[in-house]
Amino acid sequence: MEAAIKKAKALIEAMEYIRRFKDKIVVVKLGGSILDDMDLQRKLLKDIVFMSTVGMRPIIVHGGGKHISRAMNDAGIEPVWVHGRRYTDERTLKIVEHTLIHEVNEKLCESINEMGCEAMGLHSLSSCVLFAKPLELRSDDGRKLDIGLVGEVETVNAELLTNLCAAGTIPVIAPIGIDKNGRKHNINADSAAGMVAAAVKAQKFVLLSDIHGILADIDDPESRFSTLNEEEVKDLIKAGTITTGMLPKVDACFKALEGGVAKAHTIDGRIEHSLLLEIYTDKGIGTQITR
Repeated sequence: MEAAIKKAKALIEAMEYIRRFKDKIVVVKLGGSILDDMDLQRKLLKDIVFMSTVGMRPIIVHGGGKHISRAMNDAGIEPVWVHGRRYTDERTLKIVEHTLIHEVNEKLCESINEMGCEAMGLHSLSSCVLFAKPLELRSDDGRKLDIGLVGEVETVNAELLTNLCAAGTIPVIAPIGIDKNGRKHNINADSAAGMVAAAVKAQKFVLLSDIHGILADIDDPESRFSTLNEEEVKDLIKAGTITTGMLPKVDACFKALEGGVAKAHTIDGRIEHSLLLEIYTDKGIGTQITR
């Protein structure tokens, strides 16, 4: 009886949030070990299907870096990194495209469809919603760095995404963009997700990864910041508290907030129901960033 009462209380608490977010778009970025652990992946997708079932409008943007590295290794290609970006020539791009679409995107869509919701894969071999331009990186002394076919999002087909959401379809986006000349570009998934969230004016932007939010002490999971504003995050970057792997995620959150997104969240997707706990409870489980 006690367990049943707890479930009922949880439902009552969630009801307020379900009402608040009905018909609102939430952009969810999947990455890290989530894409390697099929059991964990299915649990997270089930949470996303739940969100859709109760009236929210989720959009998924996924990464796939580990899958790409394995595929390159199998092909005998040694990855080259330039300022944290994977150097992408034509051969590498073909591997990136095949891996992201056939090994990651299609399987995510299949799982969602099996759970009773309709998903549509959006990528460079179907309806592409990311329109790119070459990413320019420079060295510390100002020299332009050659990173090959690496791009950044210039525009997003927000109309197609909002129409799909309105029809109850879950868009699943692979981070490959096409430029004005029809050339394809490899895009950082965090950055792409932030731009998508901004373009569709999402209510929330959620980054799911292996990182337990923003921590005051990287070795202490209990030192998580529950809420930060942009200025506080910038101060933590200056202080060296936020470094390396968290920087692209924070930058993606800034892009989303600048585009009009109400709140951005970074949470550990390895925690069961972390996505629902962040959205449908008072305390949350990650770090939310506000303007």
